[in-house]
Formats: sequence, structure tokens, C-alpha cells
Amino acid sequence: MSRKHGRRKPMAEINVVPYIDVTLVLLIIFMITTPMLQTGVEVDLPQAESKTVESEGDGNNPPIVISIKEQGQFYIKSDSQDDEPVLPEEINSRVAAILINKPKTQVLINADKGVSYGTVVTVMAALKNAGVPTVGLMTKPEEK
Repeated sequence: MSRKHGRRKPMAEINVVPYIDVTLVLLIIFMITTPMLQTGVEVDLPQAESKTVESEGDGNNPPIVISIKEQGQFYIKSDSQDDEPVLPEEINSRVAAILINKPKTQVLINADKGVSYGTVVTVMAALKNAGVPTVGLMTKPEEK
């Protein structure tokens, strides 16, 4: 019995098994290292250097500023009004009412450096519940 073809044809397919193995190893490495990147960062907020944030829009839409004093008083400043005292429970409804008319309005938090971190996070959570997509934190430029 003789063979019709004496030689085998070369395979024209790429072996992708090694690529799958490398991809799987990289996936596992990233899954392990990602949680480590989110913890253990030391932050010294009072001495942080920051850039000036450009106002979005045409300049006729000033940001809403929520001020928190060290003694625990809350103030809100919107449009061209002065700071008005406000209760923490009212922040959500006041900001939501302003955002209905002007949805692109920026929201900033101006907190005293002696205010506890928990208080600032509570205000940020209230603003997120009011529908604010991003909340900015105001800082004082570092003196040299």
C-alpha cells in the first residue's frame, strides 16, 4: 500500500495556547495587586498643592459652594447670593432643586481643616444622593 502523498502539508494555524496562558497569568497578577494599590496611602491634606480648576460653561453659571466650619455650621452659596446657613439634612434638597434648573453646575466643598473627615464624607454622600456627578474640594494654595 503506497501513500498518495509522501509528505505532510504544513499547518497554517497559530497555536494560541501560550498566549492564553500568559493572559491568564497577567490577569491573576492584576487581580492580586489592584487591592494593594487602594490602601496604605498617606495623605497630608493641609499642605496639599493644587491647581486652579477652570469653571465649566460660559461664566454665567457660578458653582454651588458648601462651606463647613470647624464648629459644625453648614453654609450654602449658590448663584450670586451670600453664604446662607443651612442644616445638614437640607443640603440634599437645596442642591437637587438648583440642579433641576442648571444641571451642569459645579459643586464644591469648602471645609475647615479642623473638620472631621467623616463630616466631609457625609456631605459628599448627600450630594451624590442629590444627583451631583462630581464633587470638588476647595483648598488653599500652599504658601512658600
